[in-house]
Amino acid sequence: MFLTLTPLQDRVAVVAGGSSGIGAATARLLAEAGAHVLVGYNEGADRADAIVAELPGGTGRHCTARLALGDSATLGTAAADVEARWGRCDMLVNSAGFTRAIPHGDLDALDDATFDRILIANVRGPFACIRAFAPLMRRTGEALVVNVSSISAFTGAGSNVAYCASKAALDTMGMSLGRALGPQIRVVSVSPAAVNTGFVPGRDAAALQAAADRTPMKRVMEADEVARAILATATHLTMATGTVIVVDGGRHL
Repeated sequence: MFLTLTPLQDRVAVVAGGSSGIGAATARLLAEAGAHVLVGYNEGADRADAIVAELPGGTGRHCTARLALGDSATLGTAAADVEARWGRCDMLVNSAGFTRAIPHGDLDALDDATFDRILIANVRGPFACIRAFAPLMRRTGEALVVNVSSISAFTGAGSNVAYCASKAALDTMGMSLGRALGPQIRVVSVSPAAVNTGFVPGRDAAALQAAADRTPMKRVMEADEVARAILATATHLTMATGTVIVVDGGRHL
């Protein structure tokens, strides 16, 4: 099969956490591939609007919506809006998340509120988003969910203990949902190591480079590189479901 320059022409993609970082890079790439894109945000409405304005076709072809992962009502409203606007949803990218840098040995610093916020953003929220959009996605017969995970899920090394646990839960949930939602919906995790975004507060360029220096590739990963892996799950890895695609420059080795 030969792919066109716009392999997702007129498909509909929803990107939760699409106003920054990996989500924003993914929204841009999916739009360039021909998709109609909903750029989801929680508090970054202005950023989301700016991204939509720069996508091919602008506001006439794409839109924004508040997708608050701790508030399932906003997810249901967004799903209804997608149905009214396009009548379909072919791809859902769960790129939203939350973390804080907390030393693994400092158990007291990882308080209950922070632990719960991480689990809501990184596990319950993605599940609620999938639950909201699944009825619409089932109709296409070949829809895809991509959960942006992390190698922290299987290395146990990351910004804090709860973050590692949340990404392991996200991957295991993807296995369960890949089985439960097939064949109409595939579910895949894309798992990078540290990426050059502002996702982890306090992590600067020097820290990123120091981590990259310990990998075979010796360079910092950019958000666009993760976005290309996400695109590949839609265009090339069409038999992948319930699995994890690792794009970490060999960090796990």
